[in-house]
Amino acid sequence: MASGLKDTFDYIAPHTVDVITLDAYMDNTPIDGQVNDFFENISKQDEVIVFTDLLGGSVNQAFAKHLGHPHVHLITGVNLPIILTILLALPKEDYLAPEAVRSAIADAKTQLIYVNDYLTAQAQDEDDE
Repeated sequence: MASGLKDTFDYIAPHTVDVITLDAYMDNTPIDGQVNDFFENISKQDEVIVFTDLLGGSVNQAFAKHLGHPHVHLITGVNLPIILTILLALPKEDYLAPEAVRSAIADAKTQLIYVNDYLTAQAQDEDDE
């Protein structure tokens, strides 16, 4: 999943930011070890934005253990709109503000739509006109 999202981001916005993927459970390597190895190569000045799929999932839990590291943002319930919003809005000279993350999450939530109801409502609106 991670590599697929990265490939999509790279297609839409090539060469904008460095994206590193961690494809969990593709081999028998424990996720905690992969995450620990990742953070061994991160300096205190690096900003890390982590997107995971499930709040209670093992990948999210493994990254949550590193939230004491400076400049780490952990976002779960990932979808492409949140990735695009966050990565395309990264400040050039400063770190990402938590308020910007919260705003991006609020915006991305609006992309979760039950299309059956949406189309029915659209059709009703057209009939009412």
